[in-house]
Order: sequence, then structure tokens, then C-alpha cells
Amino acid sequence: MKRFLLTVTAIAATFCPAAAAQTDTYLYKAMFVRAAPGKLLDLIALYKERMPVYDAAGDARPFWMRHSQGDQWDIMFLFPLGSWSEYFSKERMAKRDEAGNKAKVPQSEFARRFYNAVSWHEDLFVEGPPLETVRKSWEGAGFFHVEIFISLAGKQAELRKEREMENAYLVGIGRKPNLIFSHDQGAAWDLFTIGFYRDLKHYAESADVPEAKRESAAKAAGFDNADAIGPYLRSLIASHHDTLAVTIK
Repeated sequence: MKRFLLTVTAIAATFCPAAAAQTDTYLYKAMFVRAAPGKLLDLIALYKERMPVYDAAGDARPFWMRHSQGDQWDIMFLFPLGSWSEYFSKERMAKRDEAGNKAKVPQSEFARRFYNAVSWHEDLFVEGPPLETVRKSWEGAGFFHVEIFISLAGKQAELRKEREMENAYLVGIGRKPNLIFSHDQGAAWDLFTIGFYRDLKHYAESADVPEAKRESAAKAAGFDNADAIGPYLRSLIASHHDTLAVTIK
């Protein structure tokens, strides 16, 4: 899988020079969770109580968001792992086990409560931006736009290129680029992106960008025009889910 990703990255770089400068090699686990009926607040409380255990284990706390509109999940978690060898080293695993077993809610009880509160969940290991980049993006964000994709066969590299092009377009119209996360192991999704906003109003501000500016930014990013962005994306994908989400306080 790692060799495949390196090949995809190299191909993407030939399409989009900006891709060559990226160092998206930090490993994360994304977990999408649908709570059992009436159990969403229990699930949120369970993870709020769990946060000090990540500290005791020497692990970064997970980022999380709550579904507002769109896909079927209620909560998306993004667990920073670093790398396979780092996260699953004997020392880190021993420290994690110790912290979990000494917690107010021991690991076995935590797992029991999790499965009692969850009717569906899906795990996806991805490579993405450095942890500090993700942390800075999350700070101050109250609203998120998550797009998750399965590419058509053989289109993974071109889909990544399109996401890079769309980020260039966003910058061109004065918006922040999305963070991109690429499949390493797990569920079928090839790639997902997260856009970060203060609130719904901030998210909707792109509608106020003048047409001339949108056209200029689209062409500079490599698209034929602004109206071609969506159709080009859809020529590369087999499946695409959008979700609007809010921060969990």
C-alpha cells in the first residue's frame, strides 16, 4: 500500500507541481460513527470523559466534529497516530495499555459502553498534513465541510490532482484551502477533504465572490472555467458524500 501511495503521489505531481511540495505523510485514523437511537449524547459524554486517558498515554487527543447535514454518521473522529511504527511501538502500546487500565473507566468497560452507544462505525487510516497544520486549522473553526470520495478505477491520482486544483481555486477567490487526507488502509474511501469555517455564514460567503474573480481563479488553477469544476470532479468519482458538521464543545 505504501508503495502504491508513493506512485500515486508521483503521478499527481506530474499533473500538479504543487503536489510535489507536499509532505502529507502523517498517519491518522478517521472513524465515522452513527450513534444508536437516543445514545448520541451518551457517546459524546463517553469521549469527553476519555480525553485525559489520551494525555496519560502520551497520545494526541482526537479531533472530532458532530454531523449537522449530509451523510449518515453522527460524529467524525480524527485520531493522530504519527506513523505505524511510532504508534504501535512496544513502548507506546505498553503506555497506552497502562493508561487505559488505570482510567476511571477501564479499557474493557470503555469498549463495552462504546458498542452499547453505537449502531454503526467505519475506520479509515489516512495520510494527511502534519499534526500542527491540522491543529491550527481546527483552532477557531466552528463549522466544517467534509467531502469523501471513492474514485473510479485508475483515477486516484487524478482525483488527488483535482483536489489540489480546487484548493488553488479557493486560494484564488480568497478562501482557505481544504486539508486533504489520502487512503492508506481500511474502508473503501480513497480520499477525503475537510474545509474549516467559523460558522455557516462564513461557509456561504463564497456565493458573494464576483463572477470575474471566480473565472480568473478557476482558469489559473487549471480548470476550463468556474462552471467546469463540478463536472470535472464527477468525471473522476464513483461515489461522493458531503457533510456539514459543527464543533463539539
